[in-house]
Amino acid sequence: MEELSNSGEGRNVCLRLNSQVLSGNRLNDPATREVWVWLPPSYGKTTNRRYSVLYYLAGFTGRGKMALNDHPWSPGMDRRMGRLLQAGIAKEAILVFPDCFTRLGGSQYVNSSYMGFYEDYLVQEVVPLIDREFRTKGDGYRGVFGKSSGGFGALRLGMKYPGLFSAVASHAGDVSFDLCYLPDFPKAARGLKRAGGFKKFMDQFESKEKKTGDQIHVLNICAMSAAYSPLEDGSGFQFPFRGDGLELDEEVWAKWISFDPLEMLKLEKNRIALKSMKVLFLDAGTNDEWNLDFGAHRFSKVLSSHGIDHIHEEFEDGHMGTSYRFDRSLPLLTRALT
Repeated sequence: MEELSNSGEGRNVCLRLNSQVLSGNRLNDPATREVWVWLPPSYGKTTNRRYSVLYYLAGFTGRGKMALNDHPWSPGMDRRMGRLLQAGIAKEAILVFPDCFTRLGGSQYVNSSYMGFYEDYLVQEVVPLIDREFRTKGDGYRGVFGKSSGGFGALRLGMKYPGLFSAVASHAGDVSFDLCYLPDFPKAARGLKRAGGFKKFMDQFESKEKKTGDQIHVLNICAMSAAYSPLEDGSGFQFPFRGDGLELDEEVWAKWISFDPLEMLKLEKNRIALKSMKVLFLDAGTNDEWNLDFGAHRFSKVLSSHGIDHIHEEFEDGHMGTSYRFDRSLPLLTRALT
């Protein structure tokens, strides 16, 4: 365990985890990963106190460490928590920042025969590691939160593992795939055609340090395809569209839809899981470029129809540069888990 900083606002440490479940993944992404951890100010002053734990899931093209980056106008998550504690708004908790990045920009925190088993990595390796290394309260005192792809991951993990996670916050999470992904299919298809296919696109993308917005649109759909519709043998993945007319492949699209949190809500066990959460928080900006404000609204409406207690908020902004919204979710999560 390596200590990165020590201040009145808490302490950052970095663990290195040699993952068994990520070993041998098809993308040749590293199986040894950094797991960054923020310990609250009182952690080093006591020897028997145990703490709740919040797991932060980064958005697409991000990794956990980035949440701790210093910025002149937007504090890293460690300083943000320190400030919220000093103001008496939040309660102390351990924050965990796992690295689930892939060559395709992200993993969606799911198990994929092509990309790797990142859901298992989190549930079977990261959570036990944190419970071994730190004084945690364990079951009933873990939360999971994130933005965009991280918000999607938080909702999905909350539904699948209610015994492991007891609080969820999704900031502009990927919900309603017809709204957030379908509009990007033409951009992805054109980009892949210009490049000469997926492999050539990746060669071109990785050969230059500067990445364009158009390339990210293509990469995003490639990553989602690898996450939601990998081939069973792990040798590749399927796109949900085909042909020069961009026809929707209904069979592949159905595989995608099965991952949509809105679709997952149709199962009673998933509704029961969310109903058990100590806090369930959703938000999105009303000008979200991926229409995730509409997705959050749809999700909230279904939750309400089933009597599932939750908080749904909208705010005037887009998708980017909204880290200030963690000032809203962190106090809710830490107070619910205290």
